[in-house]
Amino acid sequence: MGDLQTSLIALGLGYLLGTIPFGLFFAYASGGGDVRKIGSGNIGATNVLRTGKKWAAAATLISDGAKGAAAVLIVRHLMPGAEIIAAAGAVLGHIFPVWLKFKGGKGVATFLGACLALYWMAGLAIAATWILMAIGFRISSLSALIAVALAPFFFWLTGYGVSSPILALLALLVIVMHHANIRRLLNGTEPRIGSKAKGAG
Repeated sequence: MGDLQTSLIALGLGYLLGTIPFGLFFAYASGGGDVRKIGSGNIGATNVLRTGKKWAAAATLISDGAKGAAAVLIVRHLMPGAEIIAAAGAVLGHIFPVWLKFKGGKGVATFLGACLALYWMAGLAIAATWILMAIGFRISSLSALIAVALAPFFFWLTGYGVSSPILALLALLVIVMHHANIRRLLNGTEPRIGSKAKGAG
């Protein structure tokens, strides 16, 4: 199988896994309704939390991370060497799911899950950064932005720098998806973790 064909298959498999809308499923299952009609309207865990269903938000966070990890692990088994392409596909699928008219989440949990599967040491460093920033600032978006921005550096630092260029592009995409959050951070109106503020997330 040629490199291009392998890459396309890995990208497609990752994308399909990434498009699974766990946030939408868990919000409905918890009685929280259509998560796309509250807060920011995206299907990520932070917005699911605004339904008031904490277990649904936790399940969404774990599942969104798991699909990123699954994409990497499956491709590692079937097509070793194409894992980073699968990771990219999963993040793209989560952000732009074909089933939801290409309107998904912002990709943070899926990005983290993929990073953990790519190289656990770097993934743990990213996760630790996210958690520490969340504890310190109590602002979900800021924590995510810092952790995602540092991801390529952590991979380079831990000796897995071959993934850094693609991870840098994915990190940039995730950051761009947070453009509204960045504007609120700059003007001091970004809500803190647990807030149900309309339009946030």
